Amino acid sequence: MSLLPARKGKRNEKRIETWLRRQGLRTVERNYHCRQGEIDLVMREADGTLVFIEVRYRDNRSRGGALASVDQHKQRRLINAARHYLASHPGAATGSCRFDVVAVEPEGDNHDGIEWITNAFLAE
Repeated sequence: MSLLPARKGKRNEKRIETWLRRQGLRTVERNYHCRQGEIDLVMREADGTLVFIEVRYRDNRSRGGALASVDQHKQRRLINAARHYLASHPGAATGSCRFDVVAVEPEGDNHDGIEWITNAFLAE
């Protein structure tokens, strides 16, 4: 029996959070919600950079895959949610900020490939 898409998404977010922590990032917040949208992970690099991370999982690439799903509309929602986060958390951005996307897609033999795109897009 396969997991429902929402449960599979949360499971992958947790797995990617653990993976990113092994890469040296520190978790600041998970699943930040506001009217403007949701940010899957807010993390901080050792140099102080605040990183807003979108985790995307796709079972197949028939509609362009995980990276293609972060279109301009989704980017705009993430940017607006990040602006809300920064306004609600004064002092959170002591240095620079960036938007990353982590795409998870099946590879061979039931192993998922992880692609981490740093500076995936810029705020306007």
